[in-house]
Amino acid sequence: MTDRFNVVAGLDVGTTKVCCVIAKQNDGPAVEILGTGLAPSLGSKRGMVVNIESTVQSVVEAVREAEQMAGLEVAAVNVGIAGGHIKSLNSKGIVAISSADREITRKDVERCVEQAKAIALPVDREVLHVLPKEFAVDDQRGIRDPRGMIATRLEADVHIVTGAVTSAQNLVRSVTRAELKVNRLILEPLASARAVLTRDEMELGVALVDMGGGTTDIAIFQDGSVRHTSVLAVGGDQVTRDLAVGLRTPRLAAEQIKQKYAVAMTSLVSEDGVVEVADVGGRRARMIDRSYIAEIVQARLEEVITLIKREIGQSGYAEQLAAGVVLTGGCGNMEGIAELSEQIFNMPTRIGVPLGVTGLSESVADPIFATGVGLILYDLPEECRFFDGADNDAVIFHRILTQMRSWMENIF
Repeated sequence: MTDRFNVVAGLDVGTTKVCCVIAKQNDGPAVEILGTGLAPSLGSKRGMVVNIESTVQSVVEAVREAEQMAGLEVAAVNVGIAGGHIKSLNSKGIVAISSADREITRKDVERCVEQAKAIALPVDREVLHVLPKEFAVDDQRGIRDPRGMIATRLEADVHIVTGAVTSAQNLVRSVTRAELKVNRLILEPLASARAVLTRDEMELGVALVDMGGGTTDIAIFQDGSVRHTSVLAVGGDQVTRDLAVGLRTPRLAAEQIKQKYAVAMTSLVSEDGVVEVADVGGRRARMIDRSYIAEIVQARLEEVITLIKREIGQSGYAEQLAAGVVLTGGCGNMEGIAELSEQIFNMPTRIGVPLGVTGLSESVADPIFATGVGLILYDLPEECRFFDGADNDAVIFHRILTQMRSWMENIF
């Protein structure tokens, strides 16, 4: 029987779907996936709760499905938070080392970080994360862990993530009304990064881009630390809306067309491909060229990716991303999006899927599970949180599945 004290669960309440992942930390660094659950998100818009009752319903459905697969119940979850209300800034803290031997202790580090955290915030905002980037010991900069060093002054550079109090409270309330305890709120791109990035990518410099339905979350890493985070209120819903208008079809039909037939580049569409498209008002369905669908999709994706590129440029780290861009989230499943992104970003781009987990690893070998898996990994010891870069079975399975899907589309 599963030891519930080792069980951890992550809950990703997105704009288009609610995802729950249940896992167990075994002896050693291995994390075993026990169950997953997906449900349509009925009460969120652009990453924020707009209807608590509908959100509770979606949470209950996703958690119940994951619990049935895992064969156990969970009482508490780590919850991802995103949305346009998320803002970040950098801050500094400086403290004197007053002990007789001048050795920097854990308490000195905590004091320094707390001082950096002491910033003036409006009453409607709260601090979600305080992430040390690096420390300076006297005049020596670039220190990651200053404990045990001798100094008279300690300085901390930190990245602070803040969110709207009401948005966070509404999210927590939705989860608690589903009879779950919220262990902590975690910024979604930070969680996704834990699941899909390698240690080498974080060291070299990488931009994690999590493209969901209503938001695109960005986290930039360099020298192993977070350097910039942001959330853009754009995502796959814009593509669905454009398809609904351009094809004169209901939103639900447009979403189905996007998931089944959309490609990110017109050059990937065969000339004779056609799709049956439902009309509005009960009129007869029409046959539409896939090339026309691809034109609509590519135009909107180019606009969204250009906005992401501008945000990365404004961060000041665009020229320091030696490892390029890792694209994840629901939009990561669209054929050709990595190639289109690589052209626009003008840097290497790959699709990120959860890495380095065992158990039902194939069930989470998909970009849509990046945040859910990352929420589980976020609080685990460092050796459990980062992958060494080698392909595991889940990654290989996802690549084979993607190739098979492409072959079948070309045949039929």
